[in-house]
Amino acid sequence: MSEERAWARLVDRRSVNRGDQRRSALLQALDDLLREQTLDQVNVAEISRRAGVTRSAFYFYFESKATAVLALMADLYDAASDATDLLVKAEGDPGERIRQVLDSLFDSVDASPHTYRALLEARAASPQVREGWDAGRAEFAGMVAEMIERERAVGHATDGPDAAGLAAVLLDLNDHALERHALGGEPPREQHVDALTHVWMTSIYGGIA
Repeated sequence: MSEERAWARLVDRRSVNRGDQRRSALLQALDDLLREQTLDQVNVAEISRRAGVTRSAFYFYFESKATAVLALMADLYDAASDATDLLVKAEGDPGERIRQVLDSLFDSVDASPHTYRALLEARAASPQVREGWDAGRAEFAGMVAEMIERERAVGHATDGPDAAGLAAVLLDLNDHALERHALGGEPPREQHVDALTHVWMTSIYGGIA
């Protein structure tokens, strides 16, 4: 998407694009290390060495390794943005649309579970990463709440609790499910998606549409 999301404005220390070669090399080095170590075990010196740049080059782009993880997960946020856009268009069968959105989110985590686990670690350790996470969540929640209100206004969705509160709770459920999935917890992915689809459908549409 061409629009810059709120979370993205908190990632880099400099106004750079994703095509910057030194920045890309640093993120690739971090990704490689996270396949072998936890974020806590990774150090900036090793990231820089593997990328073939100096430590000062790392800090030119990123305030910390935690914020670098946030940049590394840009594709996940793009997927979340695209999924939210699909959801809020409210076109087609609601159940199929919601399932498609959830599947795309799980696909994103499955494509890079080690970096998603690092993101969870970074979120717990870094106020700036937490701020970025919360900014993205607030943006997505606002869009979902607007969709719920539109669907209620035209009689497609049932009346219920405050749309903003409902949207926030539903996204909390998504986050918790993705976290459990990334960490290898039960239930299996398909059961997670089935249950989440049911909860979303029941909460917004009363189970029917």
